Amino acid sequence: MEFYLEMLIAGLIRGAIYSLIALGYTMVYGIIELINFAHGEIYMIGAFTGLVVAGLLGASGLPTLGILVIALVAGMVFCAGYGVTMEKVAYKPLRKASRLSPLISAIGMSIFLQNYVLLAQTSDFVPFPRLIPEFKFLEPISHLLGSSDLVILVVSSLVMVGLTLFIRLTRLGKAMRATAQNQKMAMLLGIDVNQVISLTFMIGSALAAIGGVLIASHSGQINFYIGFLAGLKAFTAAVLGGIGSIPGAMLGGLVLGVAENLPIILSAFFADIGLNIDIPNDYKDAVAFCLLILILIFRPSGLLGRPAIKKV
Repeated sequence: MEFYLEMLIAGLIRGAIYSLIALGYTMVYGIIELINFAHGEIYMIGAFTGLVVAGLLGASGLPTLGILVIALVAGMVFCAGYGVTMEKVAYKPLRKASRLSPLISAIGMSIFLQNYVLLAQTSDFVPFPRLIPEFKFLEPISHLLGSSDLVILVVSSLVMVGLTLFIRLTRLGKAMRATAQNQKMAMLLGIDVNQVISLTFMIGSALAAIGGVLIASHSGQINFYIGFLAGLKAFTAAVLGGIGSIPGAMLGGLVLGVAENLPIILSAFFADIGLNIDIPNDYKDAVAFCLLILILIFRPSGLLGRPAIKKV
């Protein structure tokens, strides 16, 4: 049971990062019905921003947790700026174009940002400092839950709860919901739709940066390509939970993270009952996308999404 619990916690940690990135996908889609395929690269840029800041502050004498907080804030601010710039340059001019044009622009931005970081950094994996110290109170259960695991779960949970309260209770959150429902009516009510869209890109990009810095500190290495697969997984999580639904993005990320450990869990289960069936962990990506296909077949709107109703 300890092994299964360990796999569950590992899946929840991975799923929490997917949820943070998926929130950006689902927020942008909910407002302007655009799949921002460059969002994974924002996550990667957030990780590299954290690396630069941590490197500059490494000899300052600050505690590692203090460096982590500064790296997180710097990554959020830097990536928020990237998100707004990307929206102004690549998406706003195509807002009234056919739906295929912004999609192609998003893929182009993804390739551009990948190669931009490749030229600015290196194609090799770069070591990332361990910014999260070992907490003594976790020593009895350190084999199940490490310090970095706890920080990722706590920070991700607080961010998700905070975003939910922001969307539901604040003036800007209500403006975002109104814009998502009907842009023209929102404009008639005095809402600056362009400002709301820019704010959506800012928030989504900042959340991706949090995920990038946290997972980089957890894994200890990054490279220019980490955003591609993470972006695909987060997009899968957003669709799984119901694209456009913020609670759905959270749930989809957690479900996907746990589901990716199914090959290991099933192999251990078969061994426990005496069957010699080994399922390599390399199949975790296949499990994730098979789960997506099944959800789309039996519930096309996602776990928490609402079916679109078209009036005739």
